[in-house]
Amino acid sequence: MKQQHYYIYKKGDEKSIVALDYDKISGYKFIPRNNVKYDGIKVNTVVVINQSMIEKVLKRKIKNKLDLYLRLITDFIDSDDDDSSVYREALNDLTRYKSIVMGKYQKYLDEKYLKLLMKKIAILEFELNKKISVLTNFYENIEEKEEEIHRRR
Repeated sequence: MKQQHYYIYKKGDEKSIVALDYDKISGYKFIPRNNVKYDGIKVNTVVVINQSMIEKVLKRKIKNKLDLYLRLITDFIDSDDDDSSVYREALNDLTRYKSIVMGKYQKYLDEKYLKLLMKKIAILEFELNKKISVLTNFYENIEEKEEEIHRRR
């Protein structure tokens, strides 16, 4: 089956559908969620060309992801879980997300927003590193005390 690409726009009172080649269009491409059952057209890829629309879509996506990380980190810090591997995994995931933002989204977002975003991510990384170091020091102190007890015997 031949894939067809369409561009739908409204210019004045006219409504037109024009076939376009997506490979020649530069813009932000993403795959919609398609959560709703619908008998009509199934959309596989969306290409956003308007710069202000791209910024709005990306800022919303980034905000949702940062909120998710913030809730995750807050839950970790509030819990009494003493396993530092969970924090290391969250830190690795956050670092990976930071590289994605700097690699994929940097060309679409303005520099002022990127600086603010990097500060927010740095704060989250700092909190995770702090919790990891506290747990590491705690376990080292316990091991030293156990060794001291064994030496006394």
